[in-house]
Amino acid sequence: MRLTDWMTSPITIETSGVSAADVCAVARGRAEVRISPTALAAVAESRAVVERLAAGETPSYGISTGFGALAQRHIPLESRVQLQRSLIRSHAAGMGPLVEEEVVRALMFLRLKTLCSGRTGVRPVVVETLAAMLNAGIVPPVREFGSLGCSGDLAPLSHVALTLMGEGEAGPSLRAAGIEPVELREKEGLALINGTDGMLGMLLMALADLRMMMQTADLTAAMSVEGLLGTDQVFRPELQALRPHPGQAASAANLMAFLSRSPMVASHREGDSRVQDAYSLRCTPQVHGAARDTFDHAAVVAERELASSIDNPVVLPDGTVSSNGNFHGAPVGYVLDFCAIAVADVASICERRTDRHLDRARNHGLPPFLADDPGVDSGLMIAQYTQAALVHDCKRLAQPSSVDSIPSSAMQEDHVSMGWSAARKLRTAVDNLARVISVEAVAAARSIELRAPLQPASATGRAVAALRASGVGGPGPDRYLSPELELAAQLVRSGGLLAAVVEGEETLILR
Repeated sequence: MRLTDWMTSPITIETSGVSAADVCAVARGRAEVRISPTALAAVAESRAVVERLAAGETPSYGISTGFGALAQRHIPLESRVQLQRSLIRSHAAGMGPLVEEEVVRALMFLRLKTLCSGRTGVRPVVVETLAAMLNAGIVPPVREFGSLGCSGDLAPLSHVALTLMGEGEAGPSLRAAGIEPVELREKEGLALINGTDGMLGMLLMALADLRMMMQTADLTAAMSVEGLLGTDQVFRPELQALRPHPGQAASAANLMAFLSRSPMVASHREGDSRVQDAYSLRCTPQVHGAARDTFDHAAVVAERELASSIDNPVVLPDGTVSSNGNFHGAPVGYVLDFCAIAVADVASICERRTDRHLDRARNHGLPPFLADDPGVDSGLMIAQYTQAALVHDCKRLAQPSSVDSIPSSAMQEDHVSMGWSAARKLRTAVDNLARVISVEAVAAARSIELRAPLQPASATGRAVAALRASGVGGPGPDRYLSPELELAAQLVRSGGLLAAVVEGEETLILR
């Protein structure tokens, strides 16, 4: 599936949650959101519990008290609407650039998912209005900085809740769309903002991107094997079975499939003086595979989060309301950082393969920098510089955020996850990786063509053809290169390069 091919059929939210594909469909495909009658009934049932507590004399956190370090104050009945309004206004304190619309839609949908679980105590009108905002395409402005990832993504979600109230920059868009703003009551402000929805949404979209990009990285690595006259024998399944990591086996199988019946690989199978390929070729399954396994672990954590109802306090099945710490973003923050580390290493090995294409001492007979007239022409010399700069940025972004807790709220919130920051880093790293892979694709395609009359495998040949069809030129005198590199990056990022190969090879099954 290309990243632009998300299904847009309506998504119905039940009390049990949603899937990763649902999140991407709403965030990226703008799928319509519906709420099941069962979920609405559960919402109404939990609201009845909150209203009983609100009418009682005993203070209850988040219902009739202040918040965080101010939780000791009992709020009188006549001030509770103002309490909720003040909570959202004060917490909508984000700063910096606007985050992407798909991120805002993902966090709105995930918050709606939790509200529909029947564990948060909001009224049905709150979930219905939030769903209406999504369906009307209203995207509240959410700022880059403000979330510490504990007590949830407070500031980002507060900017959404502010719009729900009809306030802030996007507030007027509600009435323009025929949606009545909500006057929040007891518990509702807290329920709207006490979740890890932003960081989880960004994790889910990054994992969707990375599943496609790892297959694309296998493809460009296979192109490099051909262009550098490497061997496919190290990818045989019996060798992978000696170290049975599932990601490694999957990557090796993809490489074998892409290189199937390659005349270029077969041309030097006999009589080659080289005993072994360099690590950047030979160890591709080990590195790509370890990254895959890391992303698979992150996906397991994400699935657990999708099945969670994160709020504080929560309405339990027995009708009691209890405080808890489930809003802490550590589980998501850790795997976001793990993914960024894996992305940096995949980018690094990809760059090493690219560099081998350009070095006449290591590229086995190709011109320096794959230039048309070396000395007059510089070929792809500076494309590798750009790729190296991107790899450097990935390494910088691999520095974990989740180890950098900064206490807040007068030491009430004295340990936080920084999961939002980890998610923002990962988004940048994934975008960098698409560009890094695209530079390898450009270099490997040029190497393959310079090997003529030797021919590549059918699959890798289709990849070269797709690059040429997109406007990425082949060997020849130096020309303005930046636009071609951007075209290649878009082909990788969209999934178009991989699709051009898979759609043309009916027997090709990727893992």
